[in-house]
Amino acid sequence: MKSLPLHQLYKACVLKDLPFKSTRQLVPLAEIVGQNRAQEAVRFAMAMPHSGYNVYAVGRDGLGKRTMMLRYLEHHLDTDHQTHDWCYVADFEEPRVPKLLKLPAGEGARLKRDMEKLMGRLVKVIPQTFDSDSFLERSEQLKEEYGKKQEDELEKVAAQARRKKVNLTITTPGGYRLVAMNGDQPHTAETFKALTDAQREKFEDSVNRLEKKLRQALRKLADWEQEYADKQQALNRETLEGISGHQIDELIESYKDLPDVVAYFEAVRADLVENLEIFLDDNEEQAAIAYASLDKKMPRRYLVNVLVHQKSNEVPMVVEDNPTYHNLFGYVENVTYKGTVFTDFSLIRAGSLHRANGGYLLMDAIKMLEQPFVWDGLKRALRARSLQINSLERELTLSGTISIEPQGVPLDVKLVLFGDRETWMLLQDYDPEFAELFRVTADFENEMFRSEDSQVLYAKFIASVVKEKKLLHCTNKAVARVIEYSARMAEHQDRLSLHAANIANLLRESDFWARQANAKLIQDIHVERALESAKYRSSRIRDQFYDSIRDGSTLVSTQGAVVGQVNALSVLSSGGFEFGLSNRVTATCYYGSGEIMDIERDVKLGGNIHSKGVMILSALISSRFAVNDPMHLSASITFEQNYGEVDGDSASLAELCALLSSLSGIPVRQDLAITGSVNQFGEVQPIGGVNEKVEGFFATCQLKGGLTGTQGVIIPANNVQNLMLDSEVVQAVREGRFAVYEALHVEDAVGLLLGKPAGKPDSKGNYPKQSVFGIIQQRLEKMREHERQEHARDDQKDPSIH
Repeated sequence: MKSLPLHQLYKACVLKDLPFKSTRQLVPLAEIVGQNRAQEAVRFAMAMPHSGYNVYAVGRDGLGKRTMMLRYLEHHLDTDHQTHDWCYVADFEEPRVPKLLKLPAGEGARLKRDMEKLMGRLVKVIPQTFDSDSFLERSEQLKEEYGKKQEDELEKVAAQARRKKVNLTITTPGGYRLVAMNGDQPHTAETFKALTDAQREKFEDSVNRLEKKLRQALRKLADWEQEYADKQQALNRETLEGISGHQIDELIESYKDLPDVVAYFEAVRADLVENLEIFLDDNEEQAAIAYASLDKKMPRRYLVNVLVHQKSNEVPMVVEDNPTYHNLFGYVENVTYKGTVFTDFSLIRAGSLHRANGGYLLMDAIKMLEQPFVWDGLKRALRARSLQINSLERELTLSGTISIEPQGVPLDVKLVLFGDRETWMLLQDYDPEFAELFRVTADFENEMFRSEDSQVLYAKFIASVVKEKKLLHCTNKAVARVIEYSARMAEHQDRLSLHAANIANLLRESDFWARQANAKLIQDIHVERALESAKYRSSRIRDQFYDSIRDGSTLVSTQGAVVGQVNALSVLSSGGFEFGLSNRVTATCYYGSGEIMDIERDVKLGGNIHSKGVMILSALISSRFAVNDPMHLSASITFEQNYGEVDGDSASLAELCALLSSLSGIPVRQDLAITGSVNQFGEVQPIGGVNEKVEGFFATCQLKGGLTGTQGVIIPANNVQNLMLDSEVVQAVREGRFAVYEALHVEDAVGLLLGKPAGKPDSKGNYPKQSVFGIIQQRLEKMREHERQEHARDDQKDPSIH
């Protein structure tokens, strides 16, 4: 069999397919390359006006899900969409339920400034006005009028009492005494007793009459007192109106298109009269609370808490990196003053959902699900389309502390969750509400097809990364090398990886080496240097394995031929860095019932897939050599010097070749390594990590005395399209010092490894005598003949045996 030609080992990016000298000539992409399916899902979700059309972006980390979403939203948002500011103000009738005001974008901050300006003036002017001579004179006049009327009314009753020889004494407000007089002195108990019955009855009758009149007088006094209070209130209102009325009227005119704000100003006008003492008393508590809560020193009743402030009428896009309960749903802060916990509406703080209201909220699904109570709260808010600020502490404890209950904010938000496929499937399976709330799945691709057009598109993607990260521009040769690296990551000659994070990291590191060399552009040598540097940083574990091959601790043969011994290939991963290694697979045969013992499985070091592979090759051998008669050769196979778990079926072809060598007694070439799995019909099936495996055996050959020119690797024919081999391996093949072969069937691999054709059966099922399968068939036939002769001798000695 011929080895693979050079062009099948590595698909280079031809410069004529890149019509530019550097990325400076390219227009950067507005979106992420190759994600048309995901973009269509996002476009559909944005266009749907109904609830429940939130987006779950599926894909592994590094595909640029967040970047694509943000770029797409920036370029395709509905600029006619109206956004709003949200403010909380005091409800003077129900202080525990603050009122919510909805204002056009930017108006919330203006309302806050206007109220602060009004209150700042009133704080100064009200004490001055109510301490002025004119106000005090009018207030004193009202007080005197009330006092005069009070005195006159009481004097009438007192005069009547004197005429009846009874003294009226007024004590505390509402308290009075009527005492019978004995001349100028009150009657004592003795003197009153000394009176005649008629005199006593007269006094008692007079006192009763006077009491009735006094009660009538006191009722008049109470009415006059209320009248005085009303007049004083009217005076206060009139005075306040003179100070603040025109300003409040101006504010009402300014916000006349907002009925809720106008109603609030009218409520403020009425409340100022009721709470005048706030401005007249020097309240240290208000100042201390304002200082503690980082607010301005002004009456807290009249603060405007701007919960959400939109600087312009742009649709909000919020990325929440830490989706805790409070960060998402908002919370109410507390201030401690003299050992007392205090809170009010001005201490309500917005969450991400408030800031994203009317727009889009983007966050990581796993981070969100890790936070307690967040997922249930989120579903509740999306279903109700309302955002309530509930204290998490109140939900978690039985505390009965007084708190406020703000009005709920109407919620209109599109949610975008980023997550992997496993999380998405778990939510689909275990949460029936998930499918109702997240009806759109944006499924991100890992790869894209590689063609001349897609390579140019990929170059524009590279240009967008360069621009975004402020890197040096790349030459077309550097772009070609990045495209080749992308194909290597995709493990396919006709695919390009869409793992944007890896490409961005490569460009950043290439930019570093270019700047180190004082270059004006990133060239292909800088990209190569970045790749080599990254490989060197991550290859300590690989080099330790290589050291064990070099010093003979790991037994590997790269020359000669040995019966029942094959060089299999495996891939190891260490912190994201993958490398290939040679593994010696051995097989031995012995007389038995035809079973194949998998030592790895029996000692519980073999995984399920590996065990399945061994069972398949066992069935394959039986189908070839034990169709009509049983096999009398059993075998055992194992990975030598393996002390950890083995899984995967990519070594089943190597195990089969080792078994066939052991059954036939024909030695296996040790200068060849092989990888691939087989099915029950002997077809060779593709495997993963083919590049690392080929390079691993190439490195092993170099470590074990150098390349001889006969060494190589056999891979499945279907894996040829996955080859993007290291330049050192390609150069060795070019010079004839190494080779890569393809195998389509088991027979292809057997012919290469054992140096003899596997053989094809004739119409009777007999293989050619000099073929590998023929030699095995003859050996098994001799054993069967020997067993028949043994049975015949036994029958002659003792016919009763059967």
